[in-house]
Amino acid sequence: MDSAAVDQFEAGRGRLASLAYRLLGSAADAEDAVQDTFLRWQAADRERIEVPEAWLTKVATNLCLDRLRSAQARHERTAGAWLPEPLLDGDPMLGPADTFEQRESVTLAVLTLLERLSPAERAVYVLREAFSYSHAEIAAILDITESASQQHAHRARTRVAAERRRGGGAADPASARRVVEEFLAAATSGRTDRLVALLTDDVTAVSDGAGLARRLLRYRSRERVASFVRAGFTSTPAKRRLAGGVLAMHLARVNGTPAVVAVVGGRVVGTVAFEVRDGKVASLYGIAATDRLARLDEGWQRRDPGVPVIDGW
Repeated sequence: MDSAAVDQFEAGRGRLASLAYRLLGSAADAEDAVQDTFLRWQAADRERIEVPEAWLTKVATNLCLDRLRSAQARHERTAGAWLPEPLLDGDPMLGPADTFEQRESVTLAVLTLLERLSPAERAVYVLREAFSYSHAEIAAILDITESASQQHAHRARTRVAAERRRGGGAADPASARRVVEEFLAAATSGRTDRLVALLTDDVTAVSDGAGLARRLLRYRSRERVASFVRAGFTSTPAKRRLAGGVLAMHLARVNGTPAVVAVVGGRVVGTVAFEVRDGKVASLYGIAATDRLARLDEGWQRRDPGVPVIDGW
């Protein structure tokens, strides 16, 4: 392959990776899909490709759909042990963030909701909402009619919007951070009543059980979530042994929302991402499985973490 063809692909690599991440919810799988797209590009008769960007988008999208439809992916995602892979804000794989729809499409809450859509609905939603493709363009990418694209988009928006209405309006970053700081203080001080008061009536919490549970742990109701959080943020020798040492907890932003990042010896061992609405916590996503934290940890190594909000946990 000549250098011009390589440069042409590399110019669009970031966009393809961002698209693949939104479709698959996994940075590692997204990187594999982009690499497979490059191999297809390498083998293609490029002189016959009129619009390289459209061709690459079509190939990458359909490779992602193949992964979503595979027997292994269906088993993993329906077994109840799957959460999206968290990424630090600033990671280029999060992609475009100019509009509200683009920012929201990459939150852990929406990526989790997209799991309830069919692969075709998910693809149409991402292409339309996050990348502003027309229905004519989407139809060409997915080999469907424009009418089918419109129907998929309507169903996807309706299902996502129904869930997103719960809890009220999203908080601005500064307000959300203050709520999480207060929440963390309550969780680590034993102030259960204040912890309950900081949760919405329909709060939910989801955890991968530090990567040890075979199924995701799910909690609903303020009292159950508060109990789960109090237990999770209570330091014990067993937890320190499991984490590999004494933890420091930092506040950061993960997938566009405030998060607590747990670090041992400079290495990320877990994160809890929060969705804050109307001054309260509406949902929490706890992820500590090592294979889901590799890219987040890689990004963490390149930044100045600053002073932890909790040290010596």
